[in-house]
Amino acid sequence: MTSILTNVAAMAALQTLRSIDSSMEDTQARVSSGLRVGEASDNAAYWSIATTMRSDNMALSAVQDALGLGAAKVDTAYAGMDSAIEVVKEIKAKLVAATEDGVDKDKIQEEISQLQDQLASISDAASFSGENWLQTDLSSGTVTKSVVGSFVRDDAGNVSVKKVDYDLSSATVLFDTVGNAGILDTQVGIEDDSFTLNINTGGVVSAATVKAYSIDDVIADTGSVFTGNSATGGSKSYVKVSDDVWVEAVDQSTVPTQEVAFNDGTTMWAVDTTATPGTVLTASVSDLTIDNSTTGGQLDKLISMVDDALSAMTSAAADLGSIGMRIDLQEDFVNALTDSIDSGIGRLVDADMNEESTRLKALQTQQQLAVQSLSIANSASESILTLFR
Repeated sequence: MTSILTNVAAMAALQTLRSIDSSMEDTQARVSSGLRVGEASDNAAYWSIATTMRSDNMALSAVQDALGLGAAKVDTAYAGMDSAIEVVKEIKAKLVAATEDGVDKDKIQEEISQLQDQLASISDAASFSGENWLQTDLSSGTVTKSVVGSFVRDDAGNVSVKKVDYDLSSATVLFDTVGNAGILDTQVGIEDDSFTLNINTGGVVSAATVKAYSIDDVIADTGSVFTGNSATGGSKSYVKVSDDVWVEAVDQSTVPTQEVAFNDGTTMWAVDTTATPGTVLTASVSDLTIDNSTTGGQLDKLISMVDDALSAMTSAAADLGSIGMRIDLQEDFVNALTDSIDSGIGRLVDADMNEESTRLKALQTQQQLAVQSLSIANSASESILTLFR
């Protein structure tokens, strides 16, 4: 039946055109945005995953920035520690030079004082963004510094921020800003030289640690008169107990039960066990002082103290180097992880532009054909006019 009120062919052509136009809109949206899943209605599951992972990637971007800041802090601390090590090496060399006979120790102290000032300057300057890892207040114990290391989402969907910790303690800090607990300002007692020997008293042998003297020390005791392995006449009496080791002596008659240490033919000398070593000075690397009255034994102890500080500084520098390497590795990992997440999101929601362009071209052709079909269907009713001529 032919009707001028109901054009079934035109209705069918119009429906087809509408369907093609809708498909074209979707395809054009994918082409313009580059996304196959641009909103939840496209694919709720993929859209949800992609949205969550994009959020995580933003967090990882913040982690990258934090790692860069942390690396700068570590590099600054390491540079300061490395420079301080070189200065302390110089102080050690100056002390060794001071052991030479005839050297003016007062002049050497002037050089050491300049080096000590340089240590304080290095420690003050080793600061980045208000953080100084070479000096801090250790009055409350260890101070922990943290660098953001990663952003983690576990299997249950719980998120957390992992950190890389570095402890500021008496083993890693050069100066304690409140007390004297740093590597360079810890006060160390410098004692007299000592010697441990076995003393036989009344048949009972026991170890005794007594003050030790070198031959130069004994000679320096004005008025000493040597008789073999004993010396008398000065402010003290001495007996030789080992190679270039002399100890204070007393007349054996005052300790009749002690085995005789030396008999010079006139007096039998015994070891004075009351002459124990004592602390002659207290010093640290940052404030040690020497002068022409400083003895060779004291210099040896000062050199040993500086060498111990060097060992501690070397260990602290190694720790900083290790944490710096870890941060570098973590930066590389976070960069790779970010790229991997981006790639994974792309697989879920990105549009295949080759496929979409081909589909768009086909839809454009279909649209033209649908418009032509609708035009033909609409013109069919005009043919009815010929029946009434």
